[in-house]
Amino acid sequence: MIGFRGMEAGDRTFIIQDIRAGRIGGVVLFDRDLILKTGERNIRSPRQLKELIRSLQAAAAIPLLVAVDQEGGQVARLKKKHGFPATITAQSLGDLDDPGETRRQAESIAAVLAEAGINLNFAPLVDLNVNPTNPIIGRYQRSFSADPDTVSRHALAVIEAQSEHGVISCLKHFPGHGSSRQDSHLGFTDVSATWEPLELAPYRKLIAHGLADAVMTAHIFNRRLDPEFPATLSKKTILDLLRQELGFGGLVVSDDMDMKAISVEYSREKALELALNAGIDIILMANNLSYDESIAFKTQAIILNLLESGRVSEARIDEACRRVLNLKKANLVISAT
Repeated sequence: MIGFRGMEAGDRTFIIQDIRAGRIGGVVLFDRDLILKTGERNIRSPRQLKELIRSLQAAAAIPLLVAVDQEGGQVARLKKKHGFPATITAQSLGDLDDPGETRRQAESIAAVLAEAGINLNFAPLVDLNVNPTNPIIGRYQRSFSADPDTVSRHALAVIEAQSEHGVISCLKHFPGHGSSRQDSHLGFTDVSATWEPLELAPYRKLIAHGLADAVMTAHIFNRRLDPEFPATLSKKTILDLLRQELGFGGLVVSDDMDMKAISVEYSREKALELALNAGIDIILMANNLSYDESIAFKTQAIILNLLESGRVSEARIDEACRRVLNLKKANLVISAT
C-alpha cells in the first residue's frame, strides 16, 4: 500500500502503472504534502476525490484497498475547508462518554468515506491516553480516554458505524502508543519504562468479540515485549502476543515504513525482511516523509530478492496475500474472472 502525489490519476502516472502491473494492492490518501509543505496532495473537494478514486479502481484487476486517516478532529484528511463535514476529536467524545453520540459522529464520517469510495479507515485509535503530553497521541487529542473500558465502548461504536457503511476499520497502534514520550515519525521511540499491559485491554476485548478486521502496528520499542526489535518488526509482539495470546486472525498492517523510528534504524531491505517475517501482511509506505515514484517497483524487487535468497518464505507471502484477499472478498465487490 503506497501513497502518491496527484489530484488526478492519468494513464501515464506512476500510480496507475503500478496498479496495472499488480505491484500494489492499495493506496493511502493525504490532504497535505509534508515534503513540499503544501496543503494539497490528493484531496481538494468531494467531487474531485470521488473521481480520483474511480480512476484508481478502474485500473485495478482486483479492487484496491483505499485508505485514509479520518479519526476526527485534528487527524482528519477530509477537512471542512475542502467541502467535507467538520469532525470532532476522540478525546472530546470520550469526555462526553456517550457512545450513541460517538456512533452518530462515526456514521457521518463513514457515510462521507463510502460516498467517496474510501473503503478502509485507519481508525478507531485505541491507544490509552495515559500520557496526556504524548507528542503524537495526547497532544492531538486522538485518544478517547485513559480508561480501557471507555476506549473499548467508543471504539465499538466507531467500528459498528463504519461497518454499516461498508468501511473497514483498523485498530491502532498495537501494542499501545499512548504512553510514549517520543514521536515515532521522528525517531527511535522507547516505551519500555512507561507502557503497561493495561494498554492491551481494548485489543483483547474487541478481538475476543470478533470485531477487529485489521490492526496497525506501532513502531515503538518495548523491551518488556521484545528486547531487540520494535513492534512492527517483532515476531514476539505480532506472532506471539497479537496472534497467539490475543487470538487475532485478521490483517496486520504496518504503520508507515518511512517513519524514522524504522527508516533511520534499519535499511529498507532489512526492515522489509523483519516486518514480513514478524507477520506484517500489508507493508504501508505513505511516500510522504520521503518521496519516490519508483517506490513500489523497488519494494517489489527487494521482496523478490528476499524470496529468492530464502530470507522470506513463499509460504509467508502466500499467507499475507490470503489475508488481504479474504478481507477484500468479505468487504469489496470482486468480479469473478
